[in-house]
Amino acid sequence: MSGAPRFEGVPHHALAGAEVPVKLFHSSASVVARAACIPIVCAALFACKRHEAPAPAPRPVVAVAAQSDGHASTSSLPGQIQSRYSTPLSFRINGKILERRARLGDSVKAGQVVARLDPADVEKNNASARAQLDAAEHQLVYAKQQLDRDRAQAAENLIAPAQLEQTQNAYASALAQRNQAQQQAGLSSDQLRYATLSADHAGVITAEQADTGQNVTAGQAVFTLAWSGDIDVICDVPETALPAFAVGKEAIVKLAGLPGKTFKARVRELSPAADAQSRTWRAKLTLEGPAPDVRLGMTADIAFASSDADKGAFTIPSTALFHDNGHPAVWIVKQPGDALELRRVDVARYGERTVTIARGIAAGDRIVWQGVHTVSAGEKVRVVAPLHPEDFAS
Repeated sequence: MSGAPRFEGVPHHALAGAEVPVKLFHSSASVVARAACIPIVCAALFACKRHEAPAPAPRPVVAVAAQSDGHASTSSLPGQIQSRYSTPLSFRINGKILERRARLGDSVKAGQVVARLDPADVEKNNASARAQLDAAEHQLVYAKQQLDRDRAQAAENLIAPAQLEQTQNAYASALAQRNQAQQQAGLSSDQLRYATLSADHAGVITAEQADTGQNVTAGQAVFTLAWSGDIDVICDVPETALPAFAVGKEAIVKLAGLPGKTFKARVRELSPAADAQSRTWRAKLTLEGPAPDVRLGMTADIAFASSDADKGAFTIPSTALFHDNGHPAVWIVKQPGDALELRRVDVARYGERTVTIARGIAAGDRIVWQGVHTVSAGEKVRVVAPLHPEDFAS
């Protein structure tokens, strides 16, 4: 056998039996080698896995579930106290103001004289009209007497019918002239009365437009009179607050000049169209039971319930407020997944350390209270409770 090892002095049959142990030796060595490689491969794989970057942990954020304040969401608008009715007081004829009997801020009664014109001209006109009336009445008496005589003579056929007709025409003309003189005398009497200016209602003088010695024309305002009685609160309403200012809605009014006092008011009138410049609607509210110390012109703060008052308001710390392109917004931690969502809201009121939200969130929404400028939309977070909730109290 060429290529096979030879053993001299050993029988052939003995060599044939010795081949099996040699093959077993080679097979055992291979198994041992493979077994020795397994720990090395495992160690290499473990080393590779140990060098992979770990996944980032979710950012912890302070978030608290929103809870309703338990009262209606309210907003406020500035306003001003005004009389419901305010009218200018003016003379009905031309003339020169001879006297003023009222001053700015005076309270006047209905019928009280507040100013007078120089009556010289109107007195002369009145005297002339009275004289013309006397002459017309005298002419009428003479015409009536002549008519009675001619009628008696005509009955006896002492005068021609044509003469009677002339007498009748003369009487009719005298009667018409008398009536005209009466009207002129009445007009001149009114002119004389118009030289005195009286208040047509009880109220307060709120403005003066003319002074003593000034020549005024008919209809030119001399005073402005605010009527006594009902008092209104006037305000300009933006479009977002229109639903709360429907006619009949109630509001609470506070006056800067009367701290600590509140008054009820009710919307009685809302302008049907917006002002072209301010794009607001003028609203008039009637003040119920105004106190004597409520003065015209006082500034008012009108608090009204928003249109979604049934949902309530939510008060959150001012640190939770974010802005989305200039619009107020808050970060909401969505469920499930704890991902962040930026949601726009409507602010009803700004406090010193808190903000009252009228619309945009619901009870149970988890709102981020701190770090709103360090997070982004869709970011995974881990919600943690505030360590000192009292720090966020108003």
